[in-house]
Amino acid sequence: MSSQHQPHLRLKLKTQLDPSLPETSRKSMRTCSLLVAIAAAIAAAATTPVTATLHGGWGVIPDVEDAHVQEIGAWAVAEHVKRANDGLRFGKVVSGEEQVVSGANYRLDIVAVNLAGQNATYNAVVSEQIWTNTRKLLSFDRVK
Repeated sequence: MSSQHQPHLRLKLKTQLDPSLPETSRKSMRTCSLLVAIAAAIAAAATTPVTATLHGGWGVIPDVEDAHVQEIGAWAVAEHVKRANDGLRFGKVVSGEEQVVSGANYRLDIVAVNLAGQNATYNAVVSEQIWTNTRKLLSFDRVK
């Protein structure tokens, strides 16, 4: 640090730490510092987008184009086909919600193609636990 900055630093530290300042000045400085910290916290909270889902509540999946969401949708269709043997083919996930529990539950609206080549929308509910590498298809229904 250059010598021309040191006197300024010493003056600043001396002013902030000087116990010879009147008590009212020290209280004013503490109050002002506290108000600035509170204002900064409020500003940070107000500008932070709320996309997180509360534990146990359902929340909209903001990016259904996410590869993991699309993978879950494709898995749900494949799992349905294993059970129903109806030849559906996965198209894409078009919307969905996520519930954070012990793992995650997904309610997905999926466009799939039937054997006649017609698109239809299906609602699938999938439970997933990444750490145990398990998924369960809880329901799979055509949207009317």
